[in-house]
Amino acid sequence: MKKSKKDILKYIAIICIIVGLAIFINKHNIFKEYGPNEIKDYIQSFGIWAPLIYVGILSLLPLLLFPDSVLVMAGGMIFGLFKGTILTSIGSLIGATIAFYLARGLGQQVIKKIIKKDLVIFKDKSKMSGFFLILMLRLIPLFPFKVVSYSAGLSDVKYKDFAMATTIGSLPGILVYTNLGDKTTVFGSKDFYMAIGLLVALFIISFVLKKIFQSKKGEL
Repeated sequence: MKKSKKDILKYIAIICIIVGLAIFINKHNIFKEYGPNEIKDYIQSFGIWAPLIYVGILSLLPLLLFPDSVLVMAGGMIFGLFKGTILTSIGSLIGATIAFYLARGLGQQVIKKIIKKDLVIFKDKSKMSGFFLILMLRLIPLFPFKVVSYSAGLSDVKYKDFAMATTIGSLPGILVYTNLGDKTTVFGSKDFYMAIGLLVALFIISFVLKKIFQSKKGEL
């Protein structure tokens, strides 16, 4: 009986999240053809509530077909490198958690309809630990953030390992994109071009890591 009640509460929570998201998007319509500057202006319009709004939007990204990097750059433009990195890390973890448990509750077929992308299928008896698998996937930004989150929820990876690997593995990408957003305020300066260089370096390293990881695709 207890298990039945827990299942009911889980599905109610899932429905509330989806309905709440739909209402939010329909009311504010903030994700249509918006770039970093437009998002920055929108979030800043909330004044002292801007940090909360930013984290809230990041948390909802798993349900949206919207590039995470654009929002993270906007966060850097608004909050700077240090505060922007902290807020983005918090929002990203909350969003990853929502995707993880949505996948656990709804299953593979429903999730495919939500994200419109192929999922990563983890082997049940992989030689790699769940923590290491997620960490590697997070360190390679060429693997979409939300796809990894949903895929992990469909696997037997423990949430504790997923959360730790997400927090650590996402940090390099968050730092680079937040820094780029922060340095756009000094466009054309030495710091701006250094930020561009770091972004290029991130893509090169990610590309190499992805090739190495794909060579071990028997683990997935």
